Amino acid sequence: QVQLVESGGGVVQPGGSLRLSCVASGSIFELNTMRWYRQTPTKEREWVAGVTVKGTIVYADPVKGRFTISRDSASNTVSLQMNNLKPEDSGVYFCNADIVPSAEAGEDSYWGRGTQVTVSS
Repeated sequence: QVQLVESGGGVVQPGGSLRLSCVASGSIFELNTMRWYRQTPTKEREWVAGVTVKGTIVYADPVKGRFTISRDSASNTVSLQMNNLKPEDSGVYFCNADIVPSAEAGEDSYWGRGTQVTVSS
């Protein structure tokens, strides 16, 4: 069984920084693209950033220049360094990954349970 567990959320003032991490564990044969999404009570889940297994990185326009996504294949971890945070960055941040759980299985999309980020003065 595959699990994604996020950590690192919290409360920070505008202009501050947070670093989120997500660890994938369990039955993992291939760990492919990893992504971060965020969601607020008033908006649909929004894609934030993604990194492929080859290291190709893409960001959503609202976070370009402020957020940095990275992955460590040895530890099955993806991180999101968030700098110059704004109140509109507040929300629950979810980790998502495309995983093949075994040699006999196909690729599927897995989600973590999320970590809350609050940017407020």
